[in-house]
Amino acid sequence: MADSIALVLEKQHELSIRNIELPSEMGESDVRISIDTVGVCGSDVHYYTHGRIGPFIVEEPMVLGHEAAGTITHIGRKVTGLKVGDRVCMEPGIPDANSKASKLGLYNVDPSVVFWATPPVHGCLTPEVVHPAAYTYKLPDNVSFAEGAMVEPFAVGMQAVSKAKISPGDVGLVIGAGPIGTMTALAALAGGCSKVYVTDVVQEKLDVLSHYPGITGVLSKGDDLARRIALDTDGWGADVVFECAGHSSVYATIFDQVCPGGCVVFVGMPVGPIELNIVAAQAKEIRMETVFRYANVYPRAIDLIGSGKVDLKPLISATFPFSESIAAFDRAVLAKPQDVKIQIKMP
Repeated sequence: MADSIALVLEKQHELSIRNIELPSEMGESDVRISIDTVGVCGSDVHYYTHGRIGPFIVEEPMVLGHEAAGTITHIGRKVTGLKVGDRVCMEPGIPDANSKASKLGLYNVDPSVVFWATPPVHGCLTPEVVHPAAYTYKLPDNVSFAEGAMVEPFAVGMQAVSKAKISPGDVGLVIGAGPIGTMTALAALAGGCSKVYVTDVVQEKLDVLSHYPGITGVLSKGDDLARRIALDTDGWGADVVFECAGHSSVYATIFDQVCPGGCVVFVGMPVGPIELNIVAAQAKEIRMETVFRYANVYPRAIDLIGSGKVDLKPLISATFPFSESIAAFDRAVLAKPQDVKIQIKMP
């Protein structure tokens, strides 16, 4: 353990930048990383404003942040494939390699996973971290640290698209134009969709996506969405629907938008139980998939960004220096409709 400066969530509604004792010992298969850029996630903000997410409750001071990129400064004796000086991003969840979930390739649902900035685990808004090399990935030379810190939220969209099993030319529909909905839309295009509709109740959120070819924003009012999708698909419906809003009002009609034999992927997390019209799904033989974080998608996500097929740079709304981290979180709390991703640059 060693003292390090960090952005600390002391308790609900209280942040501070101060020294705190953090794990610092390296194992033989670990790397030490100098953090460059950290993204502010909705879960970070939720812990700040609510003090909890479901069963995860902030009971002791906790360092925030789990979307990060930086430079390797030390490597463990058994580390291969990475070296000092490599620019990297990190997968923030560390599973138990011996668990059944991990052996099945489902390490994202490993009950024993240790995930940055999830109580009581500290996050990465601190100058350096120690992390397993197995979950540390080299960035291409043309991918910036800022883009590297966007790989984590983009990986959620990648996981959704992987679960959807898109066929080339499919028509996609994303419900909810928040950060994850936006990432999912870009991943769906890269994954083979010919076009992707994104719907939201806030026009400013849709405007952020207006310069991406292949993405069409649809302001959701009344039955406008159903009419638009029906009109543009000759009454057939979208091949894949990604639910990324998590709002209870969405679920009552979600099966109306998808075509017979299509797929609905549930990405957003509602705050409480919801009702689904299972008969409507059965009548169309709709396939349903769920998403919790991601597994085995980071390398492909990085490759897509490096190839230029996915451009995340326009989604970085503001960058704050570490000394103004609290201001960055206060900006994120405002949830301005034109803001997609707030980032913090480490000194």
